[in-house]
Amino acid sequence: MDNNAQGGKAYGLLKSQQEEKLNSINEAFLSDEKYAEEEDLATKLEMFKKKYMEFDLNDKGDIDMMGLKRMLEKLGLAKTHLELKKMMSEVAGGPSKDTISYHDFLNMMLGKRNAILKLILMFEGMGKEQEQKDVGPPSRKTFSDLP
Repeated sequence: MDNNAQGGKAYGLLKSQQEEKLNSINEAFLSDEKYAEEEDLATKLEMFKKKYMEFDLNDKGDIDMMGLKRMLEKLGLAKTHLELKKMMSEVAGGPSKDTISYHDFLNMMLGKRNAILKLILMFEGMGKEQEQKDVGPPSRKTFSDLP
């Protein structure tokens, strides 16, 4: 079946178009006076972009309710429809929206408001870093180590 390859290709194209769009928003944030004081802004933006793209983005490159739901389930945090709606309106700054744009997402991550989603993502990020620190690099196995 060629169907799959086609879907994969279209999906890949969609992802790269989304990434281009996100990159241009990142650039706008980088040149924004409001964030001039932000430490390591470029690094943060790159990290936020990757995190944002982990969500299931709809074809407009926004996070919709399902994308948010799946992402939270992946993190082991199942949420009710009502909780998801509340989180989305918190990020978007208004109840009318049913998607989170990358712009909203960055405003949330860089802003002073502690949205639930921001706390979850920050916590999750810290959790990952913590794990890596505690474990230390695994010793490299060579062929001579094999039994």
